[in-house]
Amino acid sequence: MSIINITKENFQSEVLEAKKPILVDFWAPWCGYCRRISPALDQIGEDREDSVQIGKINIDEQMELAERFGVMTIPTMILFKDGKAGEPLVAAQTRDQIEQWMQEQK
Repeated sequence: MSIINITKENFQSEVLEAKKPILVDFWAPWCGYCRRISPALDQIGEDREDSVQIGKINIDEQMELAERFGVMTIPTMILFKDGKAGEPLVAAQTRDQIEQWMQEQK
């Protein structure tokens, strides 16, 4: 399973028109927290590849998308279902925290 790089050019097709839920991670290469939580996202993507897609938005390159969703702290994760954004998860610390938050989004 591959992680999708989300840009303003493909946001509509990859996120809003996605056939299954997509967990979007707003991050930046210089963010230590972002790099620490990234392996947990990779594992979730592998374990749940039939039910969820993982996408990443580099806020340095996609400021417009970060502003559109009010991202002020990174990492911020938003789970999109049927084109609708759920409640954001800011500065997740563990895989368990992410999975619990995903369950609450249903």
